[in-house]
Amino acid sequence: MAELPTMIQDLALILVVAGVVTLVFKKLKQPLVLGYIVAGFLVSPHMPYTASVVDKEDIHDWADIGVMFLLFSLGLDFSFKKILKMGASPIISVTCIIFAMSMLGIIVGHIFGWSRMDCIFLGGMLAMSSTTIIYKAFDDLGLRQQQFASLVMSVLILEDILAIVMMVMLSAIAGGNSPDGSQMLASIAKIVFFLVLWLVVGIFAIPLFLRSVRKLVNAEVLLIVSLGLCCAMAVFSTKVGFSSAFGAFIMGSILAETVEAERIEKLVDPVKNLFGAVFFVSVGMLVDPQILIDYAFPIFLLVMTIIVGQAIFGSMSFLLGGESLKSAIRCGFSMAQIGEFSFIIASLGLSLGVIGDFLYPVVVAVSVITTFLTPYMIRLATPASNMLERHLPKQVIMMLNHLSVSRPNSTEKNKWKSLLVQMTINTVVYSILAVACIAVMLMFFHPFITKLLGERWYTNAITITATIVLIAPFLRAMVMKKNRSEEFRALWAESNRNRLPLLFTILVRFMIALAFVFSICRHLTNFGPAILVTIGLLMLAAIILSRTIKRRSIVMERLFINNLRSREIEAEVHGKKRPLYEGKLLDRDIHIAEFDIPQESTWAGKTLKQLNLGHKYGVHVSSILRGSQRLNIPDGDSLLYPMDRIQVIGSDQQLAAFGQALQQEVLSEDDIEHRETRLRQIIITEHSPFVGKTLQESGIRSEYGCMVVGLEEGKENLSSISPTRTFKCNDIIWIVGEQDDINRLLKA
Repeated sequence: MAELPTMIQDLALILVVAGVVTLVFKKLKQPLVLGYIVAGFLVSPHMPYTASVVDKEDIHDWADIGVMFLLFSLGLDFSFKKILKMGASPIISVTCIIFAMSMLGIIVGHIFGWSRMDCIFLGGMLAMSSTTIIYKAFDDLGLRQQQFASLVMSVLILEDILAIVMMVMLSAIAGGNSPDGSQMLASIAKIVFFLVLWLVVGIFAIPLFLRSVRKLVNAEVLLIVSLGLCCAMAVFSTKVGFSSAFGAFIMGSILAETVEAERIEKLVDPVKNLFGAVFFVSVGMLVDPQILIDYAFPIFLLVMTIIVGQAIFGSMSFLLGGESLKSAIRCGFSMAQIGEFSFIIASLGLSLGVIGDFLYPVVVAVSVITTFLTPYMIRLATPASNMLERHLPKQVIMMLNHLSVSRPNSTEKNKWKSLLVQMTINTVVYSILAVACIAVMLMFFHPFITKLLGERWYTNAITITATIVLIAPFLRAMVMKKNRSEEFRALWAESNRNRLPLLFTILVRFMIALAFVFSICRHLTNFGPAILVTIGLLMLAAIILSRTIKRRSIVMERLFINNLRSREIEAEVHGKKRPLYEGKLLDRDIHIAEFDIPQESTWAGKTLKQLNLGHKYGVHVSSILRGSQRLNIPDGDSLLYPMDRIQVIGSDQQLAAFGQALQQEVLSEDDIEHRETRLRQIIITEHSPFVGKTLQESGIRSEYGCMVVGLEEGKENLSSISPTRTFKCNDIIWIVGEQDDINRLLKA
């Protein structure tokens, strides 16, 4: 008999131990991430009294896959449009938090005399709060629907995105002996270039591909295609110098803009859970008890740094973001822990060989301790804010509550600023696309055509012509787009002084486009600068005047916009789009929150009038989402069904009470079993009250809640009973009903 590979043995051990430990943690209402870490600690070689993993290298490979799928799943839940709609408040908050906590981490590392790279990576780890742990804590404490919780989650989304960028930056820092400012700028430019290129090309091409094969795709095929795209982008990302996790996240973000995003997210979730569990188990395997003992004081100091740092600097960051004092303190206290991204950054440092082996288990220990303290920190926020309000002068409290850099009073837009920002974005995006096309043509097409036709002058001419034709829509859009926008026309009409600067913006973009044509011709010809400029001007004039290229440019842009808005368009078609008044409510004490009706809810099957939610909890149901249907402003006769998603309006306190009641008022397993329907044979005796009555007159359904399914007449099948048939003595009928109803019927 063949011997079982050690990889299978290790996987069996990991999953069995992880399953048992996570059941215990689930019973204790602790985050499952901690359970996985404890399971890894138990199966690690550092534990002499338990079975341990044989080959750690295989586990680390699986853990790398887990990180990739974790970030792919994170990308599926992320949308760049959401970030743009958040406004300045979360951006200001997250920037201040990351800067402050990174500096604190670097300072603490220097205090202990750790190496420069240890300090830099430690700063990155301490800056990353855990989305998973905070979400779980909010859910357990019944705070997920409160207004400050939604702000914290917005900041965490931004933090996760910046963590991806931070990983790329840390890799760049680790790759150089002493990277200077120019190297850092080059790294940032490289990130921006590939980020924009992948997003634009991906959002343009992938929805087209998915639409073209939609009739061929079922759940299994969609899962394989999605994971294939994820792995392909991860490989491509490593080829250009980034991590596989970065590529996986980008592909998830691209797929998040497609109409299949929700299906993909549900299909990928089990895969993510499996490999994610292996990753967190591998984190626990690196915890050495001896290191924890040797570094007990640094662990304690790092825990205090996170708690005090987030309580002070986190709260101040949210204050700068425009939140009130109480809300800012609740937000800051909620983020006092580190989690999964800290482990990922630590894994990156280990894989690059730039941090000490001691730092990983130290960070894991800090994460475990701060995770246990998270619920207590969240509860402590309100007493802390109340204490501050009692001791601080009223003028200071009023100043802090009215401090807002993210909510300007003026609603009038600066036309010049808006126009220049739009022109800059368009120029950058189209320039990146043009550079990518030129690189592909010079690296692949030109060698191919040269090999095919030989090194002749016309091979260069063919390459130049094909490249110019390929990038022509981008060059035309770069020069002409926004020249007829509302801002441009308004500024042109307002004052003659605006006309020369407006013409200058066109000239600058024209010169940038000309530079592309000039560089292509110069690379492949030996003409002088004057001839090249002349050729470039003629080509660019032909591109601008060409109706065909104009049509191509417009069609491509419209297709891209439609792909980008595909989920919004689908939501509008199926009535899933959120009501317009929600944004206005968010600035007041009341706001909209979404709740799912549990499958076993006692509210299911009842009307809103029967539930009387407004009287009990002070909330109002604004919408009911059922599958692809949306019922706005439902009346009292509207029924609720299991798995309905309802949108409810109320204050934090009202929504918290409503959510708690919704989760508590459910049928227990005993109730469900007790209400199970049974099939029973009944004989009509001469003393039965049903003798001489028709089925309709008997009241078997209306009074006893049972249903007659047939009459037994000695045949192979039961005979159906007409509602007008009269029951006779010795009739044998079969009924269906709950056991209590059947017992009442038998006693009748």
